Amino acid sequence: MPGIDESLLEAIRLPGARGALVVDWISGLALGAVGEAPGDDPEATAAETAELARLAMESGTLAPADGAASVLSGKEPPVQDLILTTVDAYHLLRFVITTFDSTVFLYLWLDRSEGNLALARIRLAEMADRLVLG
Repeated sequence: MPGIDESLLEAIRLPGARGALVVDWISGLALGAVGEAPGDDPEATAAETAELARLAMESGTLAPADGAASVLSGKEPPVQDLILTTVDAYHLLRFVITTFDSTVFLYLWLDRSEGNLALARIRLAEMADRLVLG
């Protein structure tokens, strides 16, 4: 089972991938990074995407009211992934389920003209299922 570094290397090999991170959405810290980051700052990207992740996980509209509690208990997250599209890129966040506190997600910055959103989403889900933290 791959760890953070192996998962990031797998993510950056996806067609059109510009950069990838593993982020803790509670602290906003990048646990690992590879490739580029929007604005050339992986830590700022981690903090800003973590804010999006928190909003989605704690939202009563997007997720059940007990959604954050189920994530923290290692159950299926109420939100599987987030996709943000811009004029030239896709930004994908895929939540990782762990047996302990599931507060981690994979982030992928994908070039819109070169990437395949469907393939990237499938591969990120596979990576999240195999990711070993620790």
